[in-house]
Amino acid sequence: MTVLKTSMRNFFAHKGRMALSAVAVLLSVAFVCGTLVFTDTMNTTFDKLFAVTSSDVTVSAKGASDTGETTSGNGKPPVMPASVLGEVRKAQGVKSAEGTVFSTSVTVVDADKNNLSPKSGAPTIVGSWNGNDARTMKITSGAAPEGTDQIMVDADTADKHHLKLGDDIGVISAVGTHSAKISGIATFTVTNPGAAIFYLDTRTAQEALVGKTGVYTNVNVTADSGVSDAQLKKNVAAGIGGAYKVQTAKETADANQKDVESFLSVMKYAMLGFAGIAFLVGIFLIINTFSMLVAQRTREIGLMRAIGSSRRQVNRSVLTEALLLGVTGSVLGVGAGVGIAVGLMKLMGSMGMHLSTSDLTVAWTTPVAGVVLGVVVTILSAYLPARRAGKISPMAALRDAGAPADARAGRIRALIGLLLTGAGGYCLYLAAAADKATDGSLWLGLGVVLSLIGFVAVGPLLAGGVVRALGAVVLRIFGPVGRMAERNALRNPRRTGATGAALMIGLALVACLSVVGSSMVASATDQLDKSVGTDFIVQSDSGQLITPQAVKAVKSTPDLERVTEYKVLDAALTTPDGRTSKNETINAADPTYAEDLRTETVAGDLADAYRPDSMSVFEGFAKKHGIKVGSTVKVDFKDGTTADLTVRAITSDDVVIDKGAMYASITTAAKYVPADSMPLDVLVFATAKDGQETAAYKSLKSALHDYPQYTVRDQTDYKQALKDQIGQLLNMIYGLLALAIIVAVLGVVNTLALSVVERTREIGLMRAIGLSRRQLRRMIRLESVVIALFGALLGLGLGMGWGATAQKLLALEGLQVLEIPWGTIIAVFIGSAFVGLLAALIPAFRAGRMNVLNAIATE
Repeated sequence: MTVLKTSMRNFFAHKGRMALSAVAVLLSVAFVCGTLVFTDTMNTTFDKLFAVTSSDVTVSAKGASDTGETTSGNGKPPVMPASVLGEVRKAQGVKSAEGTVFSTSVTVVDADKNNLSPKSGAPTIVGSWNGNDARTMKITSGAAPEGTDQIMVDADTADKHHLKLGDDIGVISAVGTHSAKISGIATFTVTNPGAAIFYLDTRTAQEALVGKTGVYTNVNVTADSGVSDAQLKKNVAAGIGGAYKVQTAKETADANQKDVESFLSVMKYAMLGFAGIAFLVGIFLIINTFSMLVAQRTREIGLMRAIGSSRRQVNRSVLTEALLLGVTGSVLGVGAGVGIAVGLMKLMGSMGMHLSTSDLTVAWTTPVAGVVLGVVVTILSAYLPARRAGKISPMAALRDAGAPADARAGRIRALIGLLLTGAGGYCLYLAAAADKATDGSLWLGLGVVLSLIGFVAVGPLLAGGVVRALGAVVLRIFGPVGRMAERNALRNPRRTGATGAALMIGLALVACLSVVGSSMVASATDQLDKSVGTDFIVQSDSGQLITPQAVKAVKSTPDLERVTEYKVLDAALTTPDGRTSKNETINAADPTYAEDLRTETVAGDLADAYRPDSMSVFEGFAKKHGIKVGSTVKVDFKDGTTADLTVRAITSDDVVIDKGAMYASITTAAKYVPADSMPLDVLVFATAKDGQETAAYKSLKSALHDYPQYTVRDQTDYKQALKDQIGQLLNMIYGLLALAIIVAVLGVVNTLALSVVERTREIGLMRAIGLSRRQLRRMIRLESVVIALFGALLGLGLGMGWGATAQKLLALEGLQVLEIPWGTIIAVFIGSAFVGLLAALIPAFRAGRMNVLNAIATE
């Protein structure tokens, strides 16, 4: 009880000094709890949606996916004859059954041909209005569609794009463009996760999405009372045979939820990973805080030891303070985490994915996990300072103003740090020298961990040399004040090392990812320059296939020298070694594709692969199956017949574009795949006549004006799109890393604040002998700047080493160019100086306000 009272008195006596450490715990716990609450809420939202929208039993075409994404090679949804509906209705236990048609392979535009699809990545769905949808949608304006000229839209999409009754809408599918006017607006009675949904009447949907009537994509079946979904499924399956897919409501919901969960899991663990980094940075802040508090209370601890307190009691006293800090920060963090989750929901709402706070899910495990994690991390962080406090002898404490550093422990730490750094460097070397990316990635991960721990351990040793070097460049120009700032930073290398290490971790990751991202863009750009021999690429950003009408429009464009079609066909391959490889793809293209993509071969000539009954394979496949130029491969085309194709070329695996592709000509594929089963083009390439590139670009865009689902890009556009995609990913990662950097900045603030308290008498003496308030504030700011630059220098150097090693592994996948983004690196380094200035504002202001006489009188 005495230990508890002492700990509580000390905790509240130094609550101001504990505040920033508590904020670090709060932020880290909040990020963990916010992530868990957000993902749990997303799961709840989708669980409710899938439970309500799934009929008791759903019958769909055999080619439909479990999640309802109905896309086939011809761009139309897989369908079944309308006669199936009658057979389903005859099955025992069926109360009602309704045939529906829907497709996700569509683009919907307004009268000005503006795309109405969500930008969040959620699907655009066009289907027939049916009783199952009426369970989740309520018509709040107008009426349901009747006739070919009417369409209904969901209220969220209508609000987002300012649509109203009577507006013209165009539905673009593989069949063509269907025009209609908005007849009604329907509002979700459950949470809409962001999809854009449009409804036609059944006959119109069949014509607009499939191109013929008398077919359905799904049959929604409702069970009679007392009939289970499993029994109904059995009865329906027996009645219609095995040619169709039959799923219960639970199976349909589970398939959809599994698809969602795979995405949410990636998001969840990525965000928890960044929360872990923030916790790691927070550990340095807490260690520094307690180390400095113990040093400042040396006499107090010595007095406690002199009057009978044991080492164990002193140790427990410090750990109890850490427990109070952990509990306070964690409890506040749990509350802040719920706020973060709500903020993330609002952010997703601004991106088009609407999540209702009524579905906010806070499982009991979330606050428990947050509090336990925060408390455990805080106590572990405070263990070393507590152990050091317990080792203080009564007489030494009463004699000295502070606890002397353990020189032997410092030497051992430096030695361990050097060994770990060396081991980490050797692992990075092994990663860079690896022959396989999978093998090298293991060495890379180990090298990153070991080198990071090594740099943290060796930080105090590095602080002396690096701070002196930085001082010579940055501080000496400020005269005596700069030299004092340098000496203050060097006074306690362990503290400077720990403070700099907190900033080092975040900036090391920033530098590493910057190098990797820049190298990926530079490598892909280099590959494009070397390999792509065409001027323009036509494709759909939403994944829609290219219709024959659009291909015809491209081919009729003036100023073009050639147009190349490119299709992907599913097939099973039986190789000369007798093995069959299922689920392979053949990339069928016009012979001019050999000019459009200059793919390197290790044997044969790629142009020969486009000869009749010929093909190419990639190097890895050839080695695995003992294939040589002249070998025969049996190709069993899906929806077609079997062909014996002769291998005329073996392409290199050392490429980025079309890596692992196997080529044949469209003419060869058409010989074995019926015209009505031949898939549509995935891409179309166009090459301008010499000197007509600009005119051809304008003409091509004009020719595809009526096909807004497709994008025309020249090589410059394509490179920019690639750069933008990687840039968006990096910006998102930098945003998450900002949490760790914020915690690191708090560490600098806390270190300086405690350092000012520690040096109260010294500051008073300096003021007494003539140091002005302005000079004092400048000294503290400069000390903060040099500590921040120390952490930045170590972090950026370490991160560039990680990034360069990672690029060596990417080179094994064809990304050969290493590019260091010096602009970003220099900007981050300079920005670190401003971070140091910002962190020092409050400590410098408080130091400047000290009363000189009171400061001198401080013991």
